[in-house]
Amino acid sequence: MQTQHHWPVYGHDWAVQHLRKGIANGRIRHAYLIVGTESIGKEMLARSLAMALNCTNHEESARPCGECRSCKLISSGNHPDMVYSELDANTGALKIEEVRAVCQRLALKPYEARYRVAIFRDFDRARPQAQDALLKTLEEPPPQALLILLAPSTESLLATITSRSQIIYLRPLPTETIRQALLQDKGLPADYSELLARLSGGRMGWALRAAADPAILEQRTAALDLLEQLLTLNRAQRFEIAEDLSKDKLALYPLLELWQTYWRDVLLLCQSSAHIPANTDRVVSIQQLAATLSVDEALKAIQATRTLHHNLSTNLNLRLALEVMFLDFPGLKHTR
Repeated sequence: MQTQHHWPVYGHDWAVQHLRKGIANGRIRHAYLIVGTESIGKEMLARSLAMALNCTNHEESARPCGECRSCKLISSGNHPDMVYSELDANTGALKIEEVRAVCQRLALKPYEARYRVAIFRDFDRARPQAQDALLKTLEEPPPQALLILLAPSTESLLATITSRSQIIYLRPLPTETIRQALLQDKGLPADYSELLARLSGGRMGWALRAAADPAILEQRTAALDLLEQLLTLNRAQRFEIAEDLSKDKLALYPLLELWQTYWRDVLLLCQSSAHIPANTDRVVSIQQLAATLSVDEALKAIQATRTLHHNLSTNLNLRLALEVMFLDFPGLKHTR
């Protein structure tokens, strides 16, 4: 599935070629910001860049080779010169203390590689004060150090961060690209490859995880069943579900991400779009729902879901926020 390069990246060939050209011309930036929806391949591209820079293969055109000690350690997540940020286990936020700790480790000289690389996952979950803690490192980067920030969008990032980073936008991959990867490289049956490719919404990372763990599809089914059930409930019943969901904040990140894809499908059908729904296994229910809603009602639901997803890393009253979102979902006027 690769095109003219040795990077372990599916699709996003323009991004790979852009980075390869920078390496070949000695124009590596000290900070990159890779932007794209969850599981689209941001971290794989980041790791591949680190592998290419630190690969010990004597042929530069063959880097990353995937076979040398450096490539294998980076691929497995065990390289001593790779630093990864961790989110707070309770809030899901990227705290200022964590940003400072990663910067301190990045400032150390490489132990065995050419570059010491720090990857900040989910940098959008860093509040402004935590983002500010990165500015000194961005303005005065240590020698032989590389910063790679990952985020679904630049919406919540400070201008001082985006202006000091080279931004690489990753877009959803074509369904056929993902289908071929699952079919040819992973050896999955044709019908299963087609299903996962459709459900992935262009996210190669999600498709690969779902291929390796059937429980992911089961969790997805349960999450969409819950959403469709919500639309038949009255206010009090919705608030009971809000109370249950508020007990696990971290589980809401993937849940709301999935619900946004569902509402996007509904909205497009409300607008009589020829778009093929990303949730192809829910076509009938999506069509039935879209037939009962106005464009404004569908838009209100997707905006409410997006707003809560965006605000999860803030100090909000989670139960109240869920209740507010559920009040913006359609169906209440039919259940009073």
